[in-house]
Amino acid sequence: MGSAPSTPRRGEAFSPETAEYLIGTFIGDKSFPLSSEFWQKLLELPIHVQWPSDRVQEACELLAKNNGQTRHLAKILFHMACTLQESMSISGVPPFVYEKAVNAAYIGSVFLKHLIESFRGEYVELHLSLDDNETTPMDVLGDQTIENFVMRNVLNFIASVDVSANTYVLHLELLNFMIIAMSTQLLCGPSPGPHDVNPFLDAAMAQDSSLVCSVVRRLLLNFITRSGAPFNRASYSVFYEGSQSSVLQRVGSAAANIVLLPFSYLVSSRGDGSRNPLADSSLHVLLVLIHHHKCVVSEDYSATENNKENQYFSDNPYCKALEHAVDCELDRVDVEGNAHCGQLVKLPFASLFDTLGICLADEAAVLLLYSLLQGNSAFLEYVLVRTDMDTLLMPILEALYNAPRRTANQIYMLLIILLILSQDSSFNASIHKLILTGVPWYKERLLHQTSLGSLLVIILIRTVQYNLSKLRDVYLHTTCLATLANMAPHVHRLSAYASQRLVSLFDMLSRKYNKLADRRDNKLHNEKGNLIEGNSLIEDMSTELHIYTDFLRLVLEIINAILTYALPRNPEVVYAIMHRQEVFQPFKNHPRFSELLENIYTVLDFFNSRMDAQRVSGDWSVKEVLQVIIVNCRSWRGDGMKMFTQLRFTYEQESHPEEFFIPYVWQLVLSRWGLTFNPAAINLFPIDLNFLQCVENGVVGSTLRNGDFDKPEYQLDP
Repeated sequence: MGSAPSTPRRGEAFSPETAEYLIGTFIGDKSFPLSSEFWQKLLELPIHVQWPSDRVQEACELLAKNNGQTRHLAKILFHMACTLQESMSISGVPPFVYEKAVNAAYIGSVFLKHLIESFRGEYVELHLSLDDNETTPMDVLGDQTIENFVMRNVLNFIASVDVSANTYVLHLELLNFMIIAMSTQLLCGPSPGPHDVNPFLDAAMAQDSSLVCSVVRRLLLNFITRSGAPFNRASYSVFYEGSQSSVLQRVGSAAANIVLLPFSYLVSSRGDGSRNPLADSSLHVLLVLIHHHKCVVSEDYSATENNKENQYFSDNPYCKALEHAVDCELDRVDVEGNAHCGQLVKLPFASLFDTLGICLADEAAVLLLYSLLQGNSAFLEYVLVRTDMDTLLMPILEALYNAPRRTANQIYMLLIILLILSQDSSFNASIHKLILTGVPWYKERLLHQTSLGSLLVIILIRTVQYNLSKLRDVYLHTTCLATLANMAPHVHRLSAYASQRLVSLFDMLSRKYNKLADRRDNKLHNEKGNLIEGNSLIEDMSTELHIYTDFLRLVLEIINAILTYALPRNPEVVYAIMHRQEVFQPFKNHPRFSELLENIYTVLDFFNSRMDAQRVSGDWSVKEVLQVIIVNCRSWRGDGMKMFTQLRFTYEQESHPEEFFIPYVWQLVLSRWGLTFNPAAINLFPIDLNFLQCVENGVVGSTLRNGDFDKPEYQLDP
């Protein structure tokens, strides 16, 4: 790819011929040893020379052809790690050291991604090992593999070097490199198996606990602080060549959008002011790390045996570090006066809480919040004692309000977050004490001076009703109703609108139930001659009828819990039941509902009798009826009410939820990352046209459609 012109000294201009020679040598069939001066010259290459697209594609293909012989990918990654070591070992690091590391990370990322997404065969072969006769400078490699050496230094730099004007671009490039290096997971099947090949991910998992904790802390601090790009930096020539396409930028655009140059990535944010490249990439890397599960075969069995009983998942140190993170403001001594032992991630929970509150429009932030609440008891306790719960709940409720424009998985994560929070009685009580002056995004009705608890009830019921009409998804129903059931005994001054929606929910479910029962009965009558086909259809309808029976009973239990434990504090609920009491009549003698309806009719009889005793000529106004209810709520003693055990639903994640979370995380990463991955190479999840369009638009998955939910693996236990 051209003759070999002399290489200029630092500070002199690089000609296009020189740049072409250096990259041409890198991808060629001649192997250069690690000690060759060629590597330093390559890393000093300014990234501002243009290449035509066809040459870029040719470069990627040539490296793929020759890498098995030259091992140049392993060598440039080795030099990247050495440059990172150099930058961490001296004080007052010259800018050109960081520039060399940026070049190494960038060039390595470009060609590494091409190799990963272009593989053919059963295993990914990146040729990361060096030849036996290859000597490393000062024996820095020791007995480490290249991937371990590289990941240790990348992680060490991210964790130990502060983000500054000098290091911002390098931090960003290293995070991009990590995502590419870990993208081998996209080639694996949806269920992790013992034959999966993820060399860089496995190397990350093998790091010592102190480094793991430091990395988790730094990634979360990047997410919290959301450092801006240093546009005033003069040390990176790229900031002065923004109008040109560099060599590597052309590589990126030609080879399936391999990598975005730092400058172009920083300025092309699709108009979303909330995007922050460093924070976003840090969050994506963290999510991939904490949700990785390596499948291992027991020593007593051969790796060729496919019996899952012989397989287990090794512990994930990043997940454990996140689960044991503590608030840096409170972590002095534990409650028993004993200092915590071992390495812990110490975070400013207040800042993390506030940042999550402003970022929950991003689906990745929703998954982080879920991961924290589900796995970290200290953060969950911190959230539950906050008095400004609207910081988190308002964006969650707004997202649920806009469910048709959200993805199925995001809706599930949001609902599970609410279910986790509703398991705490103090949460259920406190949300009714926080009064909202208005809810501007709620368009159907003006909600003025309503409590946060009332809004939560309204949105959950609205989600169920939307699901009934559009989706008919059983798990969504169950999660919404379970949250309402947890809240019910603690309801306080539920608003008139929320109370009306609760009774309307029972009415809507009962009409669905009656319609389905009539259809089944008609089928039973009409299909007597076609027993096989008729029985199958009738069996399906009976199953659905049983599901609606369960839903109706659960709604009755929710109403019952409010009346049993919180009636004096909820006159609007009593009014709503009295106003629509006819909807309960058809089910009064139903064997599944009768005992619950007895309590409802005890309440109705009590207040109807008080109304009759004060009947006046003419019609009652709403205000007059409500006043009678309020007065008589004070004398209500619950006589004749049957006490039922309070329903309490808890969220319990299954022991191996990786089949849901690993594909979900990578769908999020691909949709937010700003680049694409060869669809033909992805085995982790099915690829369809809809997903590709969503990736182009920066939205993962599909918006809600009829029955189009990917269920997270969890158990919902009452």
